This record gives sequence, C-alpha cells and structure tokens, in this order.
Amino acid sequence: MPRQKKSIKVYESHRMYYGWIINPANSLPIDEVLAVFMRAPNSYTREDIVEIQCHGSYLVLQEILSIIIAGNARLAEPGEFTKRAFLNGRLDLTQAEAVLELIEAKTEVGRAIAVGQLQGRLHEKVSAIQERLVAMRAIIEVAIDFPEDESDILDAAALQEQLRIEVEEPLAALIARAEEGKIFREGISAVILGRPNVGKSSLLNTLLQEDRALVTPVPGTTRDTIEEFVTIKGMPVRIVDTAGIRHTSEAVEEMGIQRARAKLADADLVLFMLDATEPLTEEDKVLYSSIKQNRKKQKVLLVLNKIDIGPWASPEQFRAALGREELVSVSAKLQTNIPELKDRIFALITGPKKGTGWDPGAAVVPNVRHQNALKKALEACGRVRRGLDVDISPDLLAIDIQSTLDHLGNIVGETTAEDVLDMIFERFCIGK
Repeated sequence: MPRQKKSIKVYESHRMYYGWIINPANSLPIDEVLAVFMRAPNSYTREDIVEIQCHGSYLVLQEILSIIIAGNARLAEPGEFTKRAFLNGRLDLTQAEAVLELIEAKTEVGRAIAVGQLQGRLHEKVSAIQERLVAMRAIIEVAIDFPEDESDILDAAALQEQLRIEVEEPLAALIARAEEGKIFREGISAVILGRPNVGKSSLLNTLLQEDRALVTPVPGTTRDTIEEFVTIKGMPVRIVDTAGIRHTSEAVEEMGIQRARAKLADADLVLFMLDATEPLTEEDKVLYSSIKQNRKKQKVLLVLNKIDIGPWASPEQFRAALGREELVSVSAKLQTNIPELKDRIFALITGPKKGTGWDPGAAVVPNVRHQNALKKALEACGRVRRGLDVDISPDLLAIDIQSTLDHLGNIVGETTAEDVLDMIFERFCIGK
C-alpha cells in the first residue's frame, strides 16, 4: 500500500482517490478510504476542501479525526462550513438558513419549502423589490441634486402608485406567506381532550397507525400525557393524548391530570372527544368550559367517537348543546371517517383558502426572521408614501427609501448584524 506523501498540487480536483489512512505515530493502517480534493472556488465554501470517506465505525472516525487535528487542523464550529459559503458569496443568508431548515424538516412539505429557498426563490423576490426601490431612490436623488426642477422630476402620484404595486403589495404577499410557512416548518400542537374512557388513546393509536397508548375499558388507564408526531397533508402535528380529566384521589392519576391541563394551555388545536353512545354529561360540559378559560385562542374540533356502537343522539344535538359547528363523527376502533377528521384538522389550521393545488416546492415562504424584516420594510415604505402625500422634502424620502432597502438587505445578509449571523449559524450542528 502506498505511504509516500504527495503535494496537493498533483491531485486532480473533484476526482475520487483510493487509499489507506496511516497512523503517523506507528505507521499502521487505520482504514481503507476514498478521498476527494475540491479546489477553490468549485466547492461548497469556495475554498480548498478535502473530504475523506471512511467506514462508519465510531472508533475509526475518532482515530482519523484525531490524526487530522494533530496535523494543525481544528474542529469546525457549528454551521461554520455554511457560514463560510455565505461569507464567500456562494449562498445568500436565506439560502444558508435553508440548509438548516432542510436538515430539520419534519415532513415532505417542509423539505420542499426548504429546497425552494435553497434554490434562491426568496432571494429572487427580495432582489426584485430592491431593484424597484433603487430605481425610485435614483429619481429622488436627482430631485435632491436639482431642487429647482423638483416638481418636474418628482411625480408624487405616479411614484405612490409604483410604490403600491411594485413594493407594498409584494411585501404584503410575502408576509402572508410567512404565516402559512410557519405551520409547515414548525407544525402545531393538538391535544386530545375528554373525560375518561371516551376513546382518546384509541384515536391516538389510529392516527399513528400503531399501538402507542394502552387501551382498556377501565377509565383512567392513561396516567400521563403521551406525545407523538403525525403528518397531516404535509403539516407536522404533535398529537398529545392526555389523561382523562376528572376529580380523583389517586395521586399518580392527579399528576397526569395536571400535566394534561398544562398541555391544554399550550395547544394550537383541541380535539374534544365525546362518547356517541351516551348523552352529554355534566363532566363533559365542565371540561369543555375549561377550554374557553385558556388565554391562548385555540381552534376546537368536536370529535364524536364510537359511532360503530350506535349514537345516543344525532351530531346536531351535540353541536347545539356545546354551541359549536365543527364536529366530526368517527369510530377510532374501526377507523371510520378518519380521513375526514384529518381534512377538517388541516382546514381548521390552514383555513379554507389553502387548496390541494398549493405547491410548497414552488412557493416562496419566508421564515419568522424574514417576516419581521419584511414588516419593518413595509412600515418604512408606508412612511415614503405618506411623505409623498404631504410633499415632504426629497432628502427625507431618500432616508425612508434607504431604510426599506436596509431591512430587505437584512433578509439576504447584506446588512445583517454580526450578532444575528452568529445566532443563525449557532443553531447548526457541528460540521454543517
């Protein structure tokens, strides 16, 4: 096996080389590997990079890494490779963030959104708005340079209309998209709530398609909250099965009930389960009233279970008794109407405007950081429009135009503060 050292200049860029990693301390082989040298600027970071592909043994990885570090290399900081790609101009900041979102994607829709951002779709939208603002600023700066011709240069009405169509409306559309994107990126929390033995655990098992929770005819079987993720039409949903909330003297069950109340307070959606074989009880009514006491405004969907056994009353009677229209009749045991339940959950969270034709891979979906910057840009843009209304001086108009540009630059990384950059890249795992 060859052991001689070679200058990196003799290696061809982007070609795989076969060989062995040798321990320099004792000249013994560690592993059979493939290595590739990628010459700048044709690499992920636009710097010279060497990648070593070895067998997946933890011990082998540790030994090879120790040898590399002994050769004056160091461990990469969290997100350092992607940060270098950003600083060297290969990625803008939205694309760098998309790398992390792709890694953390919980669903196919979340992955598609991240890939779209990685391909530069958000950057393109922001850049188009920036170009229009720069053109407007150029007109305003001409008016500053030639004050005697200001009235001829600045057509306030035309500039306002241009501002509305080419800047404010695209900004507003991106802000609205951010709200939708948050649901698919981060998901929602849905609590299954109901008195004991109405079928909460059966519903959890049905949604997961596995026996995650114990199911018995004995009320109070679930003593603690059980949490699992399920994907509903591309939306990550953390389903929380709670202990049946009731008065009890049993200490362990009471602890579970207290945890159930805490989960209820944080939930985005409450699936309030009722037993179709029994009339509405006082316990049902008291428990339902506890939802309204939460400070967080939650979506609520009534789920009438056990319709396979036989309904005690029509769904309309349950709706009327609780004063709520949203109700789905199901059999968790036989999985009856479960697809309809999922459709109603999705519609409640996303709203009726989200149809099946929405393509997340083609959509431009800003994240929360982008949304905050977009809102600030829209506010600054509003100041420009109001300034044109009252014939404010071009110097002040130029300041607000620049402020709008700065907020947009913050999105793509042109004007982003160093501490914000550190915060973004620290979220990455080591080596990305």
